[in-house]
Amino acid sequence: MTAAVAVAKDAGAETIGVNAEDGSRTDDGFLLEFALAAKEAGADRVRYCDTIGGDTPDRIRERFAKLAAATAMPIETHCHNDLGMAVANSVSGALGDLEAGQDAWINTCVNGIGERSGNADLLSTILAFRHGFGLSAEIGDALDLSWARRFALWASYAFGQALPYNQVGVGVNAFAHESGIHADGALKDHGNYELYDESTLGPFPSDWHARRGRVVLTGEYGGKAGFRHVMDGLEAEPADEELAFQLVQLCNAMTGRPLTDDELRLIAAYPRELALMFPGQLGEG
Repeated sequence: MTAAVAVAKDAGAETIGVNAEDGSRTDDGFLLEFALAAKEAGADRVRYCDTIGGDTPDRIRERFAKLAAATAMPIETHCHNDLGMAVANSVSGALGDLEAGQDAWINTCVNGIGERSGNADLLSTILAFRHGFGLSAEIGDALDLSWARRFALWASYAFGQALPYNQVGVGVNAFAHESGIHADGALKDHGNYELYDESTLGPFPSDWHARRGRVVLTGEYGGKAGFRHVMDGLEAEPADEELAFQLVQLCNAMTGRPLTDDELRLIAAYPRELALMFPGQLGEG
C-alpha cells in the first residue's frame, strides 16, 4: 500500500485515498497502524470498507471517531447493504468523522446498485443529511436534485434493473398515499405526511421510445427520415446532422437499446465533441 501511494505521489496525483478492504472486521490496532502508514506515505484519507455489510450505526460511528482523531485525517465510508443499513452506517460513520474534526467522505451508488444487496444509495444519503432529524452536517458541494428522478431512471434503464416501487424519493410509490387520514392530510398540506417536497426531485423522464401508439425510432438500423422525425419531435436541431446521425446509429448498436430523449438531445447539440470518443469509427460529417 505504501509503495502504491509513493508511486501515485511521484506521478503527480493531487489527492490519494487508500482502501482498507474489510475494515469493519479488522481489529482496531492493525487498522490504526495501516492508516498511519498510509498518512506517512502521503495519502490524504483512508477508505473504511464494510465489505460484508455487517457493521451497525453506533459501532461504525465510534470507530470512525476514534480512527479520525488518532490519525488526524478523514476516514471515508464504503458500506454494503447486506443488513439494509448501508445508508444508516454511512451517515453514522460520517458523523464520527465530524466529531473528530475531520471532513467526511461517503461512497454511494445510484439506486444503491452494487455487489449482492448493493451499496449506500446516493439520493437516500443526500436526503438523510438534508432532512434527517437531529442532523446538522452540511454537504460541501452544491447539488441539483431536480435531476434525481431522471438520473435514477437512466441508471435503471442502462443496467436493466427495474427501479423498486418503494425506492426512496424516485420510486413510483415514494409519494403515494392511500389511507384516509394520510390522503386527507397530504391533500391539505403535503408537509403533513411527506418529509420533503417531491417537486424538488424533478420530473420523471417520458422518453420517445416509451410512448404508446405508432412510434418511429432512430438507431442502428434507422434511416434519415426516422432520424429527422425523432429530432423534430424533440425540437432538437443537430449541430452536424450527418455526424449526429452516425453517432445515434453507433451508440444504439453499442448499447442494444433505444437512446433516451436526453441522450439524443446531447448528441444533437455536441456531435463533434462526442465523436472524439470514437476515433476512426465515424465518417466525415
